[in-house]
Amino acid sequence: MALNLLRTDFTDVADEHVMSLEILAERFVGYDFKYHIITYGCQMNVHDSEKLSGMLDQAGFSQTNDKNNADLILFNTCCVRDHAEQRVFGNVGMLKEQKLKNPNLIIGVCGCMMQQKGVAEEIAQKFPFVDLIFGTHNLYAFPKLLLDALDATYTIVEISDHGDQKENISPIKRNSGISAWVTIMYGCDNYCSYCVVPYVRGRERSRNHIDIIMEIENLTNQGYKEVFLLGQNVNSYRGQYGYLFHDLLKDVNKINGLERIRFISSHPKDLSVNLISAFESCDKLCEHIHLPIQSGSDSVLNSMNRQYTREDYFNLVGKIRSLSKRITLTTDIIVGFPGETEKDFENTLSLIEQVRFDSAFTFMFSPRKGTPAAELTNQVEHHVKKQRLDVLNKIQADISKSLNMQYMDEVLDVMVEGVSKSNKDMFSGRTRTNKLVNFKAENISPGDMINVKIIKAKTWTLEGVLV
Repeated sequence: MALNLLRTDFTDVADEHVMSLEILAERFVGYDFKYHIITYGCQMNVHDSEKLSGMLDQAGFSQTNDKNNADLILFNTCCVRDHAEQRVFGNVGMLKEQKLKNPNLIIGVCGCMMQQKGVAEEIAQKFPFVDLIFGTHNLYAFPKLLLDALDATYTIVEISDHGDQKENISPIKRNSGISAWVTIMYGCDNYCSYCVVPYVRGRERSRNHIDIIMEIENLTNQGYKEVFLLGQNVNSYRGQYGYLFHDLLKDVNKINGLERIRFISSHPKDLSVNLISAFESCDKLCEHIHLPIQSGSDSVLNSMNRQYTREDYFNLVGKIRSLSKRITLTTDIIVGFPGETEKDFENTLSLIEQVRFDSAFTFMFSPRKGTPAAELTNQVEHHVKKQRLDVLNKIQADISKSLNMQYMDEVLDVMVEGVSKSNKDMFSGRTRTNKLVNFKAENISPGDMINVKIIKAKTWTLEGVLV
């Protein structure tokens, strides 16, 4: 796993950060300090955990997959869905016995949940054995906070209300040697009525495009072949002097050694014609767009504050499919939003049948405290949401299987990722259109670009043979 340190121009903060890492390293010289990180939520959280791992590795600590063997256990939390929050409370509580057996164990809780009003205080009160609590905007200060927690007899709590340029300081331990997350912006300005992200991640802040390009050049020099440009809404990226997301894609496309470019996630209201055209002009840009629709009903979309209509979405899909390249489309859908009628749900079903998404992440509406949707009185009953989700998933599964069948006997370019997670006798990799392909092979390595002929199509994956 690669480790690289991003540096910034604000030397006072950077110097304090590096100094804290050095003090941590000196303090544990000769001691095999092990850490274990449990991550919940989206790609942003996964990337934050890469930063936490990078800091700890930089200080000389080692990662373990066994939390029972760890000296430090960190929970990097998500608050987008209630289920994830409940899992955090349950899993933190289960560590009480381990802490009693090993009083030197350090337990930390961080991430989006901590940015919600009152949550940090609730965790500190319910679980006084937790040593450290910090928010998404305090990630850069983790080395210093950990030093404080090592010496304190009480819970260290550090929650800032907003993020700033300090976000670029962290060392990063990448989870893959071939594909890397690269954050291009932080936060969100959309304030969808069901979503807590703007409240816990802050307002939109775009990174300088020169820093982004330098980071990707550094990654390609280390052997990385693919980058995921990451943001809550990459389409609204705003650099200096009118520099926009499609400009960034064109510049990243020029980087020598880079083979593939992907991005996530996109908001339909900001998907410009220039961005769609980039799929024609940028040969490294992979032919896949994740474009969350959330609902096929205009009244629900309006209540969600999504700022586009059903017809707007159809028009975008038409422009995407007018391109000469085959572009796969995936999406997010919420069922059971407050006030969603049977007719509204039928509009969602008709939309997915017309658009025919390659796959969809589907969810029952989960009220999030502090969001406008949680305060609505016309909540849909759980059994109705469950029934609608089952119907939606059945239709989408049939569509996904049908679309995958179209790849039968085609020869596709596949980038090898490694041994298949579902079958240890096979390897797996992804096509440019983000299709997961399983295949048997010998003498190949992660990162290899190979040709695979598809011989079997399943609902969510393809199987093939090397040609």
